[in-house]
Amino acid sequence: RAARCRVVLARPRAPVPGSKWQELRELSERAPERFWDSVAKERLLWNKPFEQVADCDMRQGKIRWFLGGQLNVSANCLDVHVARAPERVALLWERDEPGSEVKVTYRELLETTCRLANTLKRHGVRKGDRVAIYMPVSPIAVAAMLACARIGAVHTVVFAGFSAEALAGRIEDAQCKAVITCNQGVRGGRTINLKTTVDTAVKSCPSVRNVFVAHRTECKVPMGPLDIFLEEEMAKESTSCPPEPMESEDMLFMLYTSGSTGKPKGIVHTQAGYLLYAALTHQYVFDYHPGDVFGCVADIGWVTGHSYVVYGPLCNGATTVLFESTPVYPNPGRYWETVQRLGINQFYGAPTAIRLLLKYDENWVKKYDRSSLKTLGSVGEPINREAWEWFYHVVGDGKCPLVDTWWQTETGGVCIAPQPAEDGAEILPAMAMRPFFGIQPTLMDEKGKEIRGNDVSGALCISQTWPGMARTIYGDHQRFVDAYFKPYPGHYFTGDGAYRSKEGYYQITGRMDDVINISGHRLGTAEIEDALDEHPDVPETAVVGIPHDVKGEVPFAFVVLKEVGSSSQSQVIEELKSLVAAKIAKYAVPDHFLVVKRLPKTRSGKIMRRILRKVAMGQSSDLGDISTLDDPSVVTEVIQACDHYRSLESKKN
Repeated sequence: RAARCRVVLARPRAPVPGSKWQELRELSERAPERFWDSVAKERLLWNKPFEQVADCDMRQGKIRWFLGGQLNVSANCLDVHVARAPERVALLWERDEPGSEVKVTYRELLETTCRLANTLKRHGVRKGDRVAIYMPVSPIAVAAMLACARIGAVHTVVFAGFSAEALAGRIEDAQCKAVITCNQGVRGGRTINLKTTVDTAVKSCPSVRNVFVAHRTECKVPMGPLDIFLEEEMAKESTSCPPEPMESEDMLFMLYTSGSTGKPKGIVHTQAGYLLYAALTHQYVFDYHPGDVFGCVADIGWVTGHSYVVYGPLCNGATTVLFESTPVYPNPGRYWETVQRLGINQFYGAPTAIRLLLKYDENWVKKYDRSSLKTLGSVGEPINREAWEWFYHVVGDGKCPLVDTWWQTETGGVCIAPQPAEDGAEILPAMAMRPFFGIQPTLMDEKGKEIRGNDVSGALCISQTWPGMARTIYGDHQRFVDAYFKPYPGHYFTGDGAYRSKEGYYQITGRMDDVINISGHRLGTAEIEDALDEHPDVPETAVVGIPHDVKGEVPFAFVVLKEVGSSSQSQVIEELKSLVAAKIAKYAVPDHFLVVKRLPKTRSGKIMRRILRKVAMGQSSDLGDISTLDDPSVVTEVIQACDHYRSLESKKN
């Protein structure tokens, strides 16, 4: 069986017969080290072979794979393919302006990456140094990621919509030596002043030695003593840069994700295991074949962009789309016009965008030729039934498998999805369904015991390690252990709840902690509360997530104010909105602000957010047990305030 595994998952990647999927899945669960040993040897280019497949202990949060091995991620994504097909298109940059796409071959991307890598080295960036990337979706941003990987620097990409304060917090936590940015970003016909944001951020970041500034527009920006024009410096450099041999467990990148406490977590991914898992899931979840055009429309600032715009597709030698624009610019047909023009075969997007687009006339879809599509994918949050049906029937004409993928920043790649599966296997609407190779989902009850059987719900855990999972939280391994391994010892706790159907399929039911999912972006309610609480007139706040037709969830803020007049309340709320936008990002600003006199608390002083969530959702008649409240009359006050707020809102609409 191990030998057969080597054959079917080797390069070049021939399709695997449908009858083999279950056999491979069983092998990966029964003998995971044999499975991953075989796959890693066949699919990755190693400078030095690994000596030990794995050394893992989930009770301690110790995750190590392919020990003793050395490789370079950049070489696996570029050099391997340049040696075989240098003029194959690596990147299709779908710029904000429709019809102005740019093609970048593997040879061109390798040369750009080497020039950028040499530029970083000449300015003192060394192996192990951290580099922040704050850029729009573009070839130069991909080259920046790969250049860091080439010289052994650790990149941390920060979504180019975050505020200066949020950017500074990430730079400071990672102790970044350099920042790579653009003069401006362009999105939805608007320009965004990225360099201005970086200028503000680095004032409080003494670790930053240089800021490299690329140009997306013709706009001139003021340059300070730290600033370097990136393209000018790259032009001086050689198109050759030897890839640095990296240990399998050396850091590749960090990505900051929200937790249930205020401070974002720097999730660390390492070299070999992450790349292998991203490449394998890219191929088999989306049924990618050589020659396909893979269209993931995620931003590179999120893990989806890392795994399925950059590393997974490039490791597989694919042509990958970089989508810079928005789903509705210049009109709601933008995605489907792009599919027609670029000949996209796999389209991977977010339920938020699908819910937005289904509100428009179907002609915005049907006027374009989508016959190139072979697979549709959904990512970021559970997709609701209505959006699934529209995506499948209207966009895919009922002909394309729709894979609803469940995974996280921490997992490195897709963990549960309808594919791969046997020929003719069913795909059920709005269900992630089947675990990927090596993934063993387990449902746990409130007492920490495994829930066996089917037609059951519980906390979703994974009971077996896999190569793509995160290794630690940068600078705080104990927080990593406490968050993911302590709640259910011996298991990885995802933070999500799940339902296992009568047939044994998995459906994700949503977050179990104080993290909300706004348009596919995870955000801790504590982060928003921390920002709100900085206002001098606000002694206390509580933020909960409530459902939203398009965004999935939105924040609802309960705010306690000091003694201010009613005329001042509206002014304070506007100031609170500005505070959240400045400290986090505009998308984090609560959709609702409700001023209350007090918040419901237990006798120990803990705010009962469960009750507030019910009130915010209009479910005041079903609050459950409130016996632990210090003063139950607070609930009545909050309900009355919310009813008054709702009546005012309905009059406005």
